[in-house]
Amino acid sequence: MEIKLLFAADNPPLSVISASKIAGISLTFDPSLQSGSIPQFVFSNKLKLHGVFVLLRYIGRVASSSTLYEKDAFQAGQVDEWLEYLSILEKGSEFEAGCSYLDTYLSTNTFLVGHDVSIADIYLWAALTATGLRWESLRKSNKKYQNLVRWYNSLSSEYSSLNEVGQAFAAKRGSGKPVTGKSKDQDSRADSKLVVGNTNEKVKTTSRSEVDLPEAEYGKVCLRFAPEPSGYLHIGHSKAALLNKYFAEKYKGKLIIRFDDTNPAKESNEFVENLLKDIETLDIVYDAVTYTSDYFPQLMEMVEKLIRQGKAYVDDTPREQMQKERMDGIDSKCRNESVEKNLELWKEMIAGSERGLMCCIRGKLDMQDPNKSMRDPVYYRCNPIPHHRIGSKYKVYPTYDFACPFVDSIEGITHALRSSEYHDRNAQYQRIQLDMGLRKVHLYEFSRLNMVYTLLSKRKLLWFVQNGKVDGWDDPRFPTVQGIVRRGLKIEALIQFILEQGASKNLNLMEWDKLWTINKKIIDPVCARHTAVVEEHRVLITLTDGPEVPFSRIIPRHKKYEGAGEKCTTFTKNIWIEYADAKAISANEEVTLMDWGNAIIKEIQTDETGHVTQLVGVLNLQGSVKTTKLKLTWLPEIDELVKLQLMEFDYLISKKKVEEDEDFLDVLNPVTKKETLAIGDANMRNLKHGEVIQLERKGYFRCDAPFVRRSKPIVLFSIPDGRQQSVLR
Repeated sequence: MEIKLLFAADNPPLSVISASKIAGISLTFDPSLQSGSIPQFVFSNKLKLHGVFVLLRYIGRVASSSTLYEKDAFQAGQVDEWLEYLSILEKGSEFEAGCSYLDTYLSTNTFLVGHDVSIADIYLWAALTATGLRWESLRKSNKKYQNLVRWYNSLSSEYSSLNEVGQAFAAKRGSGKPVTGKSKDQDSRADSKLVVGNTNEKVKTTSRSEVDLPEAEYGKVCLRFAPEPSGYLHIGHSKAALLNKYFAEKYKGKLIIRFDDTNPAKESNEFVENLLKDIETLDIVYDAVTYTSDYFPQLMEMVEKLIRQGKAYVDDTPREQMQKERMDGIDSKCRNESVEKNLELWKEMIAGSERGLMCCIRGKLDMQDPNKSMRDPVYYRCNPIPHHRIGSKYKVYPTYDFACPFVDSIEGITHALRSSEYHDRNAQYQRIQLDMGLRKVHLYEFSRLNMVYTLLSKRKLLWFVQNGKVDGWDDPRFPTVQGIVRRGLKIEALIQFILEQGASKNLNLMEWDKLWTINKKIIDPVCARHTAVVEEHRVLITLTDGPEVPFSRIIPRHKKYEGAGEKCTTFTKNIWIEYADAKAISANEEVTLMDWGNAIIKEIQTDETGHVTQLVGVLNLQGSVKTTKLKLTWLPEIDELVKLQLMEFDYLISKKKVEEDEDFLDVLNPVTKKETLAIGDANMRNLKHGEVIQLERKGYFRCDAPFVRRSKPIVLFSIPDGRQQSVLR
């Protein structure tokens, strides 16, 4: 009997397609349903079945292998139970909680049900695949959910048909693009993938997010991420680093980390060490670490060779005059000096003599070229400052523009990824390689990542550090990897945020809210819940019928995630609430005390200024929480409560985008940090450094300084959730 699978083009049912291939059932595809429609089978006798689970069970029942669904009644029930649970993976906020539970389950089980693959396994595989980059970044890091990753990889390896479906259909989910054909905005170089096997219709698809490197060969691609060790890795660098990682993995190639250490005035071993630390934090696996300074001898030989060939010359023109001549297209007076004179001055430069310090070496390109980067760029400068790796051995150093094309070619780099800010210098890069007589390296351009209210210039960030405006390069107000991680960002969120942008060449100014929203979806399903009350003017409620002797209960730290553990809550006659809550309560009003029950406030005591000083009430634990307007967080009056220092942060500048001709000092934000003292539940004594929690009704926080002693507060950094407006403005 012929079966046609109808579905919406933007949401192909991967699990149904995968199950049909494994079961050996032929389907024809009709992606003509409207977006949001439920997939359906249409049989040749005009009968229909609707819904993913219904279609999966049908496939399981008619498959030649009965193990897919109805091996026996009990296992069929188990499969049904799993199908119901696995829908959690389609809820973004609960994705990680589901992965964590599945990882624990699969630590002792090969499959979800019994000892064979079932439609539950197929549904799980498809659900993970459909999340795209979110699952891929977790799977490739192989640091979290190792049992789930093992299970996924094993299933993918055993059933090659799954990979065919994943490659052909997964990228289409949510794209709004048709499953067949090729849209006009797709790259003409993108790979076409063909779905073959048990389908009667061949479906040709191309991922809109797929981007290819020019003339790339699998297994032969070699890339480099080349930061200058003059600061810590920031979010802008992260995009370049992760794109290099992405293409290296895509083409099964090599990735080199190369430190562009050609300016000893700015660089240090501290920056090298922390850049390597940040690269590891981003889960970037590399094949080698090199330094441009490794190639200083060869670079000096090359520039001398160019001088002898008349392709470079020594220039002692003052810098300001040289810049003006370049702007006006005027040849330097030194441009046509003899090779002998140039070599003589080159030796003075190498010696770092007074005469040599007045000179630089320039390439002899084209002073009339409309592209000003081609107007005899500087190749070498004198610099008597010792180098952080090699000391005072050299008094001359190559510029980035000269060293980069040389080292790229010598190291075997096939494709150099460069942000669009280098666009005008691409012709210069290629000309310099041509003059050197070296192998050509392909350039691939991507847009620089810019964030609102954010400075990404290392020179400007250094100003904040040197002037004490921040506490260091890892300050939570800084856009460095260490800074945003310290503030509470999960690396999975950063990776997902950057990879979602892909290798686009379009300039963009990104909102931080989007990044923090992704982060919230990752932390909310798994972070523990705790309670805090602001210290200032806190108010005591006396419950006249409350427990004369305090008692305790063990409750979950997260009601929906067992992995968060448990906490002990103490119930007492006197409890603390915040002044803002006390002020909102009316006499004889019924309120809900969270995790306890209702209470009726009988008496409100105030001082001579009208400020609430104490409340008196009675418990009404049979009352309905649905009828109360106020749901109050509270803490018992016990000695074990801890002191908290809640820290909130704002942007360092007050303008969304600082223009190039604008001084950033004119838009500094006067107040960027706020401290609030509070008291917290006794369980917070066990918080670990870096642990993320949610304070009920206050938001998400990261523990920056855990409990040491009663007199010293626990320091918690507020984590933005993508919705909150700054409280400091």
